[in-house]
Amino acid sequence: MGCVILRQEKGGYQGKQGGIFTEGVSAESVGAKGLCLHVLHIPANSKGEPHLHAGHESAIYVVNGVHEIWHGEDLENRDTLHPGDMVYVPANMPHMPVTGDEPVTVVVARTDPREQESVHLLSPRDP
Repeated sequence: MGCVILRQEKGGYQGKQGGIFTEGVSAESVGAKGLCLHVLHIPANSKGEPHLHAGHESAIYVVNGVHEIWHGEDLENRDTLHPGDMVYVPANMPHMPVTGDEPVTVVVARTDPREQESVHLLSPRDP
């Protein structure tokens, strides 16, 4: 098989962890064996679901929207992200995005080619 070109289409799917994913490179779309690459749109004034990716690393590139990432065993770490920032999320690290007054768009790469299979929601959510 050669290179596969994916064209962005309208819509997407709701991720278990929140936000709307524009489907990109994955096992389902192109037969990827070791990675996925998606665009995630997160609405303004929202919190994602606290979650982790079991056994898989993630990398996030912020396209637009200033927001926070809460991370750590009890989501005790809070970092503000700006367009152009990149974030490395180790495997099994609890995290969630928290947006302010503007919507956020990020590009997410993960070592899980099935993307949603390794998502494990955590509870309870921090109020």
